[in-house]
Amino acid sequence: MASYETLLVERRERVAIITINRPEKRNALNIRTREEGASALEELREDDSIGVVVFTGAGDKAFIAGADIAEFAGRTALTQRAIMLGRSLFTAIDTFPKPVIAMVNGYCLGGGCELALSCDLRIASEAASFGQPEINLGIIPGGGGTQRLTRLIGEGRAMEMILTGEIINAETALRYGLVNMVVPASDLEAKTMEVANRIAEKSSIALRMAKEAVKLASRSSLDEGLRREIDLFALCFSSEDKDEGVNAFLEKRKPAFKGK
Repeated sequence: MASYETLLVERRERVAIITINRPEKRNALNIRTREEGASALEELREDDSIGVVVFTGAGDKAFIAGADIAEFAGRTALTQRAIMLGRSLFTAIDTFPKPVIAMVNGYCLGGGCELALSCDLRIASEAASFGQPEINLGIIPGGGGTQRLTRLIGEGRAMEMILTGEIINAETALRYGLVNMVVPASDLEAKTMEVANRIAEKSSIALRMAKEAVKLASRSSLDEGLRREIDLFALCFSSEDKDEGVNAFLEKRKPAFKGK
């Protein structure tokens, strides 16, 4: 695995943990962090020993407190558009074939919230807080916040968060459906790893197909989604993992999936 200036990448059996390592900047995302994050995912995509990826932030204050605002100074509209249309960490997460979990350990604001929204699951500590406060800078969310947040929690609540720029606590985020679970800060890593390891035990083929099918639900018509679900369901029957799963169930034992 390559070494990175702004990231730490750790492997724990079948789980890879990517830590945004800029605690002195509250893990704010700069251009290098985005590029390195996308590069790390490219490597992990091809690594069959990894079944799940977890994103988190260094320290106990911030997951990601937003973009590195210093980079915005003097940037023109054309320059910013070119940057956003280039290599996108958020798109790399969203389209990653393996499950991705955000382990939110503090401030999750702006681009940090958008990164969490790109993940498949979000597990937060009680100390976490969430927001899209870009409106306070005279701009709007530009990394998918207007789209992914709306799809996740509905137009009304997304509009409120984006127009007011207000920050919500973890319990409110749970009530909104923005996060999947909230746990004490001392239990965050253990709970996240428990969930990640449970998922990593499943068939990587079935996980990939399940992720594709679920994401299609908000991006296609019902008829198109149902047709694709049938296609993916049928494809599962061509895998060795399907045979192993069925046989293990009938034999009352734990399956040993191989991703084949």
